[in-house]
Amino acid sequence: MKASLPAFILLGLTVFFTACKDKNEDFKIEAAPDYYALQAGKFTIYRLDSTVFTQQGRVQETHSYQEKDVVDHQATDGLGRPGWIVYRYIRDTAGLTSWRSTGTYIIIPQETGVEVVENNMRSIRLISPVKEGTTWKGNRFIPADSYFAQYLFGNDDEITDWDFTITGVGETTVIRNKTYSNVVTVQGIDDSFNYPITVTNSFANRTFSVERFARGIGTVYQELVMWEYQPNPNGTPYYIGFGVKRSILDHN
Repeated sequence: MKASLPAFILLGLTVFFTACKDKNEDFKIEAAPDYYALQAGKFTIYRLDSTVFTQQGRVQETHSYQEKDVVDHQATDGLGRPGWIVYRYIRDTAGLTSWRSTGTYIIIPQETGVEVVENNMRSIRLISPVKEGTTWKGNRFIPADSYFAQYLFGNDDEITDWDFTITGVGETTVIRNKTYSNVVTVQGIDDSFNYPITVTNSFANRTFSVERFARGIGTVYQELVMWEYQPNPNGTPYYIGFGVKRSILDHN
């Protein structure tokens, strides 16, 4: 006679396997490319606020524009990997002037993450799986002193070693009175000395970066600040560096 398992054991096994099945169905690994909209014709419009130091670094100004990124066509990067060419345009903040081209960059989606090559600098913007607490060297392909031709400062001395960390997943954020869900925050460097400047006769600096991505949209917020303050004892103090802030206005 064939032996059979007691009913209470069968019930326990049924509950166990059902629970495992439910957990497997609920568990989904999110890939970095899911947080981009890589399709020809997709566009994003930002409010761009650019901080510059004029009059030999003695005056700080903020120049604002509307900026439009348009995904145009597929191409390969210098390593032969498939990616998407993005065209960038700017116009006045009121949207009254015509769009003017300011260049292109390429987005390379991979299983391991998403890279962006812009101004000949290749950075890893987001990695897979998208999980809070994950850290990586996002600028490991960018050499030290990469801004040397434009800015004689020390902010980029260790740019290769900057840590990028996912500090939030599944967030909801409001940007310019519009709500975005399924947002991921990537915190880059956050370093400063004598900031805010309280000792005017002392050196100061500020290096900061953060980027937020919404699933299926791409970047919804980005900020990069890199400047030094030189007290210049024999003359007038001055700044050298820049700041860039992008806040999403619209997308399709």
